[in-house]
Amino acid sequence: MDGFDKIQSREAGLHKKLTARQMSMIAIGGAIGTGLFLGSKFAIGFAGPGVVVSYVIGGLIALLLMGCLAEMTVAHSTSGSFGAYAEHYVSPMAGFLVRYCYWSSIVLAVGTEVTAVAEYMKFWFPDVAAWIWIVGFSAVLIGVNAYSVKAFGSVEYWFSATKVFAIVAFIILAAGVLVGGRETVSVAENLTGQGGFMPNGWGGVWTGVIISIFSYFSIEMIAVAAGEAEHPEQAVRQAFKATVARLVIFYLLSLSLIVMLVPWKTLVADGTTSPFVTVMQAVGIPYADSILNFIVIIAALSAMNSMLYISTRMLFSLSRAGDAPAGLGRIRRNGVPLNALAVSASGIAVAACVYVSDPGTAFPIMIALSMFGVLFTWGMIFFTHLFFRRRMAGQGTPLRFRMPGFPVGTLLGLTGIVAILLTTWFIDIFHATLVFGVPFLLMLLAVYGVRQLRRGDAGDAGTQANRAG
Repeated sequence: MDGFDKIQSREAGLHKKLTARQMSMIAIGGAIGTGLFLGSKFAIGFAGPGVVVSYVIGGLIALLLMGCLAEMTVAHSTSGSFGAYAEHYVSPMAGFLVRYCYWSSIVLAVGTEVTAVAEYMKFWFPDVAAWIWIVGFSAVLIGVNAYSVKAFGSVEYWFSATKVFAIVAFIILAAGVLVGGRETVSVAENLTGQGGFMPNGWGGVWTGVIISIFSYFSIEMIAVAAGEAEHPEQAVRQAFKATVARLVIFYLLSLSLIVMLVPWKTLVADGTTSPFVTVMQAVGIPYADSILNFIVIIAALSAMNSMLYISTRMLFSLSRAGDAPAGLGRIRRNGVPLNALAVSASGIAVAACVYVSDPGTAFPIMIALSMFGVLFTWGMIFFTHLFFRRRMAGQGTPLRFRMPGFPVGTLLGLTGIVAILLTTWFIDIFHATLVFGVPFLLMLLAVYGVRQLRRGDAGDAGTQANRAG
């Protein structure tokens, strides 16, 4: 056994129970969460109506990423996914860094979702302590993930289906208000009346791009879930095609309607409420705001559910690679790496502490902390794809799925991610991204170096013992 087969064999034991239908819905569901429903409000605050341009740029990068991942995942499906690809095609150190950076970003992102749920619940229960919602919802979703991958797939399918239905309904209602010519709505005034279409210029739009990347974060989970799919190649192909179409509809169309129906300053000023809820309140549709708030909560819980799943599998992969304690790679009879799940749920505790210390800025703080891992991982996926293509071409191996536009698309995506990462240093709300991320990356490099030295010493000792024997 050689090549990538060793990695796939190393990560064997998980149950392949996810159907193509579940995988397709999970792919788009992973990208429709707090980043869209709440994060879009922060993006609007920087970009104004120009937020649509921000999400177009971010969406292009996300779709390029999906193309690169689809190519590699169809060739090799495993739960280690892009961490395993980096290990095999770039270097073991690259695989180590990608897995840990991604795991840390997901663990912290879980915190953003549960923090958002606590904020949303204030819509109905303003006097109930936030930690009650954090603990209660967390316990339920940890239980779902601990039960079985089939249970996760079923719950996530219906979560995602609910989100998709809600956004379609929102688009129909919002479009109906525009077509109906409601007197209280002035599209031209809403788009250009408060400082213009881009009130903060291209700088504001570019800042919106950073937030859009966080919104699109988790679309890459389809590559991780492929390791437990019944028919991974079919599932990945379907999910890629579905994601391309649905991201355009769900993100760009819904955001366009939002900024056309309500002045952007009103959207930003409305406390912690989602822009979707604000629109429903503004157009006066009875009970629509409460219904949509419920949907927004479902979206956050869905994203949280997915992130618990992904972070667990990535930590499992680290353990099987020998880069995390062996106990984290153990699988219970139901096919769940329960120890890895328990450790991956630690982000919930971090979020709870941040929320209690400063509720007003908890959400943007959690975004900034998790953003480094997101951007590093996406950048490494593009970087790994360059090595993957070179290896495939050198071996003369035909690709069963091919992303058009190589290498331009891959290089464009990589350049965009690097530019976004560097930009975070100059934006106050994201300054913590590099302040947290660079020391964390250096720490990981130091840990990897120490581990390699110990492995080398152990190997030398073994060789000497064999010679003595």
